[in-house]
Amino acid sequence: MRFNLHGVRAIYRFEMNRALRTWAQSIIAPVLTTSLYFIVFGSAIGSRMGDIGGVSYGAYIIPGLLMLSLLSESISNAAFGIYMPKWSGTIYELLSAPVNWVEVLLGYVGAAATKSLLLGTLILLTARLFVHYQIAHPVWMVGLLILTAITFCLFGFIIGLWADNFQKLQIVPLLIITPLTFLGGAFYSIGMLPEPWQTVSLFNPVVYLISGLRWAFYDAADVHIAVSTGMTLGFLAACLAVVWWVFKTGWRIRR
Repeated sequence: MRFNLHGVRAIYRFEMNRALRTWAQSIIAPVLTTSLYFIVFGSAIGSRMGDIGGVSYGAYIIPGLLMLSLLSESISNAAFGIYMPKWSGTIYELLSAPVNWVEVLLGYVGAAATKSLLLGTLILLTARLFVHYQIAHPVWMVGLLILTAITFCLFGFIIGLWADNFQKLQIVPLLIITPLTFLGGAFYSIGMLPEPWQTVSLFNPVVYLISGLRWAFYDAADVHIAVSTGMTLGFLAACLAVVWWVFKTGWRIRR
């Protein structure tokens, strides 16, 4: 089958235009929220704390705050993007259009990932206003951000397919992802925890994401970068398999 680039572009542009119409909610609100974290934790609390691994506390929490915003926005953007056609009934027009599941995925997930990465860039620029930081491995940082955004946009896409009301769209981000991020070393190193909590923390998948990004920033991590990358790639493969199965069976789409 010939690749329908026009169809991918149409879906991508539609989703990006929707984000521009709701720019205050999609962009400004998350940046302001993250700025408050920098003010409270970075400036107010961080000034009374010592360095962690030779990095000031205000700079140390940047990867964690960046990952917190990236995960929540990636999931929300992708979930809402595919849920709206289901809710309005236009999903059937999409299914009857000359686009396959890969092209649909590229359009929706590509747009959601673009919005999340744009937000991440704005957060990094905002962080410069509050703390000074250096990036030890900028190429790795960009690669990890892209990989994480795509992976969790795929996860959000699955949530959007699964949800049958607006409340379910928020269940996973609010009740699972956000707590796991706070408990995943966003504001501390898991090496600061006593046993058995250090070992327990290793069962939190977000630990590997934050640790990998922190290594890209400061060349120091709680978990080896190869393990962090491997865990993320494994979750990406699992999400792709689930999406393929959903479109093959029509689960939550045609029923």
